[in-house]
Amino acid sequence: MKIAVVGAGNGGQAISGYLAMQNYDVALYDIVEEKINELKQLGGVHLEGRIKGFGKLNSITTNIAEAVKGAEIIMVTVIANAHKAVAQSIAPYVEDGQVIILNPGRTCGALVFKQALLDAGCKVRFYLAEAQTLVYACRIVQNGTVNIIGVKDEVLLSALPSRDTDYVLSRINPLYPCFMKTTNVLRTSLENIGAMFHPCVLLFNAATVERNEVFWFYRDMTEQVASFIERFDAERLAVGKAYGIDLLGVKDWIKFAYKDTVGDTLCERMRNNPAYHDIKSPSTIFTRQLTEDIPTGVLPIMELGKAAGVETPLLESMIHICEALLGQDLHSNGRNLKNLGLAEKTKQEILDYITHEA
Repeated sequence: MKIAVVGAGNGGQAISGYLAMQNYDVALYDIVEEKINELKQLGGVHLEGRIKGFGKLNSITTNIAEAVKGAEIIMVTVIANAHKAVAQSIAPYVEDGQVIILNPGRTCGALVFKQALLDAGCKVRFYLAEAQTLVYACRIVQNGTVNIIGVKDEVLLSALPSRDTDYVLSRINPLYPCFMKTTNVLRTSLENIGAMFHPCVLLFNAATVERNEVFWFYRDMTEQVASFIERFDAERLAVGKAYGIDLLGVKDWIKFAYKDTVGDTLCERMRNNPAYHDIKSPSTIFTRQLTEDIPTGVLPIMELGKAAGVETPLLESMIHICEALLGQDLHSNGRNLKNLGLAEKTKQEILDYITHEA
């Protein structure tokens, strides 16, 4: 079986290295020529930490057509801000029956990706799904070497439309048994826990980051910031409830995703989670934890709440404050209802669309 991995960042190198170690025919694609040329010289990816070994890749390329040709499964591992561009680039080369999985979709990634494929004229029968989170907590040590800090025991997955989920799981579970069926892409989208953690931690430590004072992103969690995160997260839970989805709160999610984590409170679990232990703070506030997690995470959750008549004052405040802090417009090109193609739909129409019509 050939598998294409689109994106050679932390997740892409981890997934491609692991699958190659399992003797799959793996093609790794990235747009950055320097990165790809270095990987070509290495011939594959070294994994260390929780998974150890070397995965020899059959193809390492900057040619997207070469990467996806003949692939039964396409694992998209780019940042959420790049989903639309990747969909546009692969649209001419998608083949009938291919399974495309966003790792992860963040919030409403599958909706963005599918619309971009259709707008680009893709007419074949493909299967599209999104994962709620990345399988691995991992970091590139140097290009071609990835430290696997943690491996999630269970990762929610849904197809768009959700009627295709069973088929997608039948294809991906032999490779990754951790993927589990869930209701629909609103469940995977609204379970974007990173959008709850990352902006809060960054915002309340912005001055520390700008002073170049390194701290442990999760291990240095404080009780008051953790308490704020739970109140921030309560608005996400309310949005889910409005769509008939019982979501896991942030405290329960950590235990769900990392079963060996100990602690009673959210603060204790964030401090004690071994997968989070060695993750350091970013070197700038202009980081994905804000520039990606706000427009592709916090914003669409707030927007889905708006469609369902749910007030989300903390989510809305976070967006406006971060826009002022960064001096950037995170609304216009973000995943608002208009950009998701949902602006004119009622709550019930949104549910019908993601279940049957998409």
